[in-house]
Amino acid sequence: KQAEKAVHQKKEQSKTKCRKARRRHINLVAEFNRRQRKNIWLETHIWHAKRFHMVKKWGYCLGDSPTEKSYRACYRAMTKQCLLQDLSYYCCLELTGKENELLKQLARVCSIDTGLTFEEACCLSGRFEGSLNLYRADRYPEDMLGPVTFIWKPRDGSENRQLWIWMHPALKQEILRELKAIFQCSEPEEICIPQPVTTSVQEEKQLDVGRSLGKKRKKEDREGEKAVPVKKILGDGTRDPFQSYSWISHTTGIVISDRTMEILRYRLIGPLSHSVLTETLKAASLQTV
Repeated sequence: KQAEKAVHQKKEQSKTKCRKARRRHINLVAEFNRRQRKNIWLETHIWHAKRFHMVKKWGYCLGDSPTEKSYRACYRAMTKQCLLQDLSYYCCLELTGKENELLKQLARVCSIDTGLTFEEACCLSGRFEGSLNLYRADRYPEDMLGPVTFIWKPRDGSENRQLWIWMHPALKQEILRELKAIFQCSEPEEICIPQPVTTSVQEEKQLDVGRSLGKKRKKEDREGEKAVPVKKILGDGTRDPFQSYSWISHTTGIVISDRTMEILRYRLIGPLSHSVLTETLKAASLQTV
């Protein structure tokens, strides 16, 4: 029995890869992509996973509480230095179209009685970010959707403007449904999914021969399926990667695009935030042809 047990253990150990093989870049990326099938990771996930207790919320894997007693250090950074917070899990909706048409329809989902609106001069110029509460169309003060922040792209001389609206992922579906209703965006744009390139029979045979010569053992997950190819996973926790991400209105000409996880968002807190930005970001020199 002891001999049979030893042989059985050797067979099990032979199936596992050594640490060097597991830590190869191609194996790591494939494993990370497999683990993101249900919950999307942020760009700073690896850093947070080593230092925080992770929770799965709203389709993302987020850092909840630190594993070490770093509350005093965070408070010190907020009051005297600079603290960075990753808010990339917030959803972003981009509105593109004529400025008058945008302001006309957006006035139906907000009210001047609550404070700032999309028509505020300082925000409309694109210099400052604004925040307000959205309501269902023509339903103020009832049926509030939730708080959002917005920023306009500065004017470039044309009548078309771009507006980015940021919201919590729990509010995205309701706000997106209301925006599509007021702008009459019912027909989604076609999604360009690349089709596999067709090859001839001889080329396919040559490819099969080349693959068989340098073929490695197939990497399979626990379910026995093939591992996810090495590529960046598109989409986000609130949208399937193969669903529509842009809608256009043929009557108003407004285009609504879902930019979630395409635009990263970080928050700097503390008195040294501005100096950190000035030291990090360098202005590019404009070269006129």
